[in-house]
Amino acid sequence: MYDIAIIGAGPAGASAGLFAAKAGKKTVMFDSGKSITAKAWVENHYGVEPIEGPKLLETGQKQAEKFGAELIKTEVKSIKENGAMYSIETQQGTYEVEHVIFATGMSVKLAEEFGLEVIDGIEPRVAKIIKVDEYGHTSFPKVWAAGTVAGVSVHTIITSGDGAKVAVNVISELNGKRYVDHDIMK
Repeated sequence: MYDIAIIGAGPAGASAGLFAAKAGKKTVMFDSGKSITAKAWVENHYGVEPIEGPKLLETGQKQAEKFGAELIKTEVKSIKENGAMYSIETQQGTYEVEHVIFATGMSVKLAEEFGLEVIDGIEPRVAKIIKVDEYGHTSFPKVWAAGTVAGVSVHTIITSGDGAKVAVNVISELNGKRYVDHDIMK
């Protein structure tokens, strides 16, 4: 059983995975390999040298894994409510989770099949998004969305920050008090 499952391991998903795992939450990230960041050239991140999209994805995923997030390279086929939990079905098996974060980039297909409310997108080339509140929470209990699929700008640095924000909100809910992650130089 996982505390948090993240569907998508691009900038928003891997960032959410990094914060969740670093906070000690049992975290799994599912990567379909379809992130649009895989086609990107990125040279607009503060404090980071220019980087190819695939390398940025790999670096972010490895950061999340460093803190204990499990990365499973497979596509999620379906999600089902299972009492107070959710069952995530993939080609590699079924995973029981307490919280789900959708970080599926420009794809709302799985969210629609699951029954989440989907609305028109506002970014160019982003037709539909998942309806969320300011915390990234959907209308379903313990189901969240982050990044482009939640209506946040498609820019990788912004989606990364949104993934972190949503993860902090999920961690806070799990802990029953506001969570803050702030490292200090050693």
